[in-house]
Amino acid sequence: MANPVNYQRELDKLISELESSGRVPHLLLHSCCAPCSSYVLEYLSRYFTITVLYYNPNISPEEEYHKRVEELKRLIGAMEFQHPVNLLEGAYEPERFYEMARGLELVPEGGERCFRCYRLRMEEAARYARELGCDYFTTTLSISPLKNAAKINEIGQELGDIYQVEHLPSDFKKKNGYKRSIELSREYDLYRQNYCGCVYSKQNNGKTHKNPL
Repeated sequence: MANPVNYQRELDKLISELESSGRVPHLLLHSCCAPCSSYVLEYLSRYFTITVLYYNPNISPEEEYHKRVEELKRLIGAMEFQHPVNLLEGAYEPERFYEMARGLELVPEGGERCFRCYRLRMEEAARYARELGCDYFTTTLSISPLKNAAKINEIGQELGDIYQVEHLPSDFKKKNGYKRSIELSREYDLYRQNYCGCVYSKQNNGKTHKNPL
């Protein structure tokens, strides 16, 4: 059996190469919420110019969606970055999520429905990255201990091949990334939700979830 890929090590290697070259590439970063984005932005803005894409049709209800995007705007406005960071808000399209989830409503959290949700959002990121001429794209999703980093990177690599944009490997929970996101959430007094975002994760909150991310 092959050893699992260490995606943080891959990212460290890439960043080392960028520092040696003096390049500052343009990264399209899909964001699920402000708390998850806090550490990722602090970390990656040292090496990349970043366009943050907020595209999350899974979030329910609509009030929750808007609350999260406003919190992300506030965070980006409050933080200081070495290189520019701007926000791009995608369309709120819950019908796309429900169509994707059809037949998978009873699948436990962390299974196939979640994998398809990763892909739905990451594909929009890859599409925007190509449209904007970005050098890389990735997502903040891997910062959560509840998210499958291997699957996220597998999907990202596949989409990178399809859209001809390099996927940035990530496992942002490594190097105390998740812990740092909690610290930054406190520092900026961020709204920290207690479910992933979709109606199914909200129903399961307290059953399979002990962690707010």
